[in-house]
Amino acid sequence: MTEFKLNGKVVKTSAPDDTPLLWIIRDEFKLKGTKFGCGIAMCGACTVHLNGNAIRSCSYPVSLVNNAEITTIEGLNNEHPVQQAWVEEQVPQCGYCQSGQIMQAVSLLDMNPSPSDEDIANHMNSNLCRCMAYRRIQKAVRRASNKLVVQNHVPDSSRKEEA
Repeated sequence: MTEFKLNGKVVKTSAPDDTPLLWIIRDEFKLKGTKFGCGIAMCGACTVHLNGNAIRSCSYPVSLVNNAEITTIEGLNNEHPVQQAWVEEQVPQCGYCQSGQIMQAVSLLDMNPSPSDEDIANHMNSNLCRCMAYRRIQKAVRRASNKLVVQNHVPDSSRKEEA
């Protein structure tokens, strides 16, 4: 039996230890925002947070989440500045990769609330977007960062703004 917190709620699963976390999230707990993409942790569609760090849930065995805290896109409750910026910048096209993109961006801003454009590109480069919305993604991350800087009074000296 594996026990962990999922979006703040303690849950248990009796799934085999080698079951990918993605299948537990989607099939057992019916949270469909986290997507299956490639199945080998290369595309980022399945990104969730494990104790605040972005991981690929398609290749992460449930045995490794015992007593951990998992946050999915549903756990952000549409209230995170990244989600708001995604809408304001009209990022999604097909939308398939967006939950993974958002979770990856949130992890970046948790580590570095004032990233440079290079920081954004480096942190987000492992998440693939079939629609090639990378420029809008970068603008949304920058917009969310600006919101966080204002909200939290974080120094914003490292970022170069576009002309």
